[in-house]
Amino acid sequence: MFDTFLQQLQTFSNPEKKEFLPHFFKTGKGEYGEGDRFLGVVVPDIRKVAKQNLTLSLKEIEEVLQSEYHECRLCALLILVEKFKHTKSEQEKKEIFDFYLSHTKNINNWDLVDLSVKDIIGEFLLNKDRKILHQLAESQNLWEQRMSVIATFPFIKKNDFDDTLALSEKLLHHPHDLIHKAAGWMLREVGKRDKQTLVRFLDKHRRTMPRTMLRYAIEKFPQEERIFYLKR
Repeated sequence: MFDTFLQQLQTFSNPEKKEFLPHFFKTGKGEYGEGDRFLGVVVPDIRKVAKQNLTLSLKEIEEVLQSEYHECRLCALLILVEKFKHTKSEQEKKEIFDFYLSHTKNINNWDLVDLSVKDIIGEFLLNKDRKILHQLAESQNLWEQRMSVIATFPFIKKNDFDDTLALSEKLLHHPHDLIHKAAGWMLREVGKRDKQTLVRFLDKHRRTMPRTMLRYAIEKFPQEERIFYLKR
């Protein structure tokens, strides 16, 4: 099964992308994507392959998700997202949710997180207890920490900001800019829906929050307001 799946992706391989992507995703020694391998397939083409394989079982998806190739793992996650979206069974949604959380070691770059966690973990937790997100934020795994805050996007769309604000505060002094960017992005989304809520957060933390997080959070502010906050 996996060989056929791999062949489907390889038909879309682009030599230039194959050379570029390892640099883009920081796969060098000591970088966050160290050792990852790429086929050179872009996301729209990965989505095409995913849509051709929506009947894969979780066991088969697990095999794909363990691939050394980045695009295979992303494709497996996009299949999971589609399966989650299209099932009406709460039991099946719970199975996909549990499967996702049990395979976070394979969800190990920012695009893998961003293109899947909000549509599975976030959507599943909309009307449920969210303590798992706060546990992920306290993980030693960079990608689980990023998952925690990106997963709140569906809550934000429902004007439910408490978890986004609490997690952003918890991650305020994280050492990695990938977390600063994630939290800043979600804070910006909060501000697009309720600017005063974001302003209260900024007024409390603007003097100590990482510059990158602040810049992302205020990206939609008028220039004068951006200048004010950046002056700290």
